[in-house]
Amino acid sequence: MNKLTKLNPWYSLIGIAVFAVLLLVVAPNVLSMHWISNLGKYSAWAIVAVGIGLAWGRGGMLVMGQGVFFALGAYAMAMHLTLETAGPDATPTFMILYDPLAAVPAFWEPFRSEWFTVLAIVLLPVIVAGVLGYALFKRRVKGAYFAILTQALAVALAVLVSSTIRETGGDTGLSGFKYFFGYVLNDDANKLMIYMITVALLIVCMLVAWQLYRSRFGELLLATRDAEDRVRFLGYDPANIKLVAFVIAAVMASIGGAMFVPLVGIITPQEIGASASILFIAGVALGGRASLFGPVLGAMAIGWGQSSLASSWPEGWIYILGLLFILVTLFLPNGLASLVSRVRSAVRSDPGGRPGSRRRARAERRLAA
Repeated sequence: MNKLTKLNPWYSLIGIAVFAVLLLVVAPNVLSMHWISNLGKYSAWAIVAVGIGLAWGRGGMLVMGQGVFFALGAYAMAMHLTLETAGPDATPTFMILYDPLAAVPAFWEPFRSEWFTVLAIVLLPVIVAGVLGYALFKRRVKGAYFAILTQALAVALAVLVSSTIRETGGDTGLSGFKYFFGYVLNDDANKLMIYMITVALLIVCMLVAWQLYRSRFGELLLATRDAEDRVRFLGYDPANIKLVAFVIAAVMASIGGAMFVPLVGIITPQEIGASASILFIAGVALGGRASLFGPVLGAMAIGWGQSSLASSWPEGWIYILGLLFILVTLFLPNGLASLVSRVRSAVRSDPGGRPGSRRRARAERRLAA
């Protein structure tokens, strides 16, 4: 038993390897380009879900405002692709439509650089999440108050983007991208390359989460979730532990948003607001927030449902999603991933399918003797 327990952490690593082979090798050879693009979009959402699993599943922080950090990465990438499409020193078309004499805003200009864009995708969420998390966690804001505040930020950002038409495109968003860091987006080979990059980033995020879960930090994060006061009495600052997890989740959300843009070809306020943040949470809850693979598979399942059912039955999709969320919360609070542990417990208790029967039989034999 001890040997099996020691091997358990490595089962997840083997699972990640199998998952990588399926997405990087099998899928490109058996799926059409349409489904490859969709799978890439689901993978971008799954990157966000990995971070939510770390912050919520392991840290107990119900991060309902991940749309904010998704937006930071998405709009940073979209601004670069828009400027790249317009050409050197040129003004994007949507700005000219509103004002023929419009100049490119000053905060847009740095995004002409590829390296600045990549750094912004990583550093902007670190700065925003760091400042926001420090302000909240040091004041011991948690639970419902934390969830409401983060969701309110997502709503505020979506409203701000909608109202700044000349700078961000408003409700219509940013679209019409032709290039991705010099590569033509309409080329199927380049679309496949972007898909592979997205999946590779997803695998890297899963490996980071796997390492964090089994590290000293992962133990402290779990302890902070379950007994924050005890962690404080032991000499650790729970605020700092939460802050690290919150920042890592924000960076993952930003990376997911950045890869979402070239895969889908558009970014609008609808993709970053409260409804988008709730979709992220719903996917993680469905799959199982405390597991490694649960958030990934749950996000992909929700993404498939939104792409398939929402397009054919837009009025009913939101009700299906709500009903699914209620059922999972009531009967599987730990998500679908908990089914595996339940089956495993049942098998261990009685291989024949009758829990406890062998234990009772042994007890009866001892009494008879």
